[in-house]
Amino acid sequence: MKRKHDVFQQILDRASGSNARIVLPEGHDPRIVEAVEWASVNNLCKLIVLGDKIWLANRFSKKALKNIEIIDPKSVAKRREMYAHSLYELRKHKGMTEEKAMEVLKDNVTYAMMMLKSDDADGVVAGAVRNSADILRPAFQIIGTKPGVSKVSSSMIIETREDTPLGENGMLVFADCAVNLNPTDDELADTAILSANTAKTICGINPKVALLSFTTKADEDTSIEVVQKIKRAYKIARRKNPSLCIDGELQGDAALDKIVCDSKCRDSILDGKANVLIFPDVVSGNIAYKLVQRISGVRAIGPILQGLNKPVNDLSRGTTAQEIILNIAITVLQSKDTIKGI
Repeated sequence: MKRKHDVFQQILDRASGSNARIVLPEGHDPRIVEAVEWASVNNLCKLIVLGDKIWLANRFSKKALKNIEIIDPKSVAKRREMYAHSLYELRKHKGMTEEKAMEVLKDNVTYAMMMLKSDDADGVVAGAVRNSADILRPAFQIIGTKPGVSKVSSSMIIETREDTPLGENGMLVFADCAVNLNPTDDELADTAILSANTAKTICGINPKVALLSFTTKADEDTSIEVVQKIKRAYKIARRKNPSLCIDGELQGDAALDKIVCDSKCRDSILDGKANVLIFPDVVSGNIAYKLVQRISGVRAIGPILQGLNKPVNDLSRGTTAQEIILNIAITVLQSKDTIKGI
């Protein structure tokens, strides 16, 4: 039975036909090849694949090759020298030398990050083969965070069941479920703002953000530090983005159920209709999304990295070709957001 709101298809439709150039540095992986073939044939975006040119050219159809650029970093000496000089200038305060820069650029992930840094690509999708640290470290070092963002975070897009009124267009956004272990007040506020932008940019929904707690509107003088942190984060987020539709601290039922909201916090701007849920730490966020996924049988997309200067997304090493395609689409939508400067 076809879903009324197919979350995956909505994201693909929103990204389709883009001229964004997404680079995939792990071109030797068969799942990458399969995903790039589909994305190219279906005109999702422009694809740049790193790897052996002859090997890769023989794996794609003639139709797909029209939208694919294959680059072997080992065979483009002049470009690597240019990137090496830029990397040296960027990291010399950390002891980087031009010789060492040339050496680390033999790594395709680092090379992809320098392509992104140099505006030779609009986004990076990696992690099908490499672990998260190998993706995130060069992303943080080379791409860096957006101005005013205290720390990179992540979000998950959670598909909602057809028989519930939860979320919007069949989606909820959960954050942070993977990156920022125990955020400070400022980091939690930034996660809320960035997740709202993810909801708007990737999901196409009007964000209604709830800062979650095990309490709802506890007394201002409460001695529970985590509750105070959530209250402070709410005030910071409102100060940074006065137009943001946000409330906190709220229990999950008060955030999602109008009847409960009316009972516990009648004046809440969310009116029990939150579609972006911000957890106080990664532990609670990760537990929540995995339980929802298993108990309800719904799909989850992510983690989606938020707060980098330019879009980079980290795949799971157990990823499928379909998940890679979705990550490409998400990265395309983030690149549009970056270009607009939202």
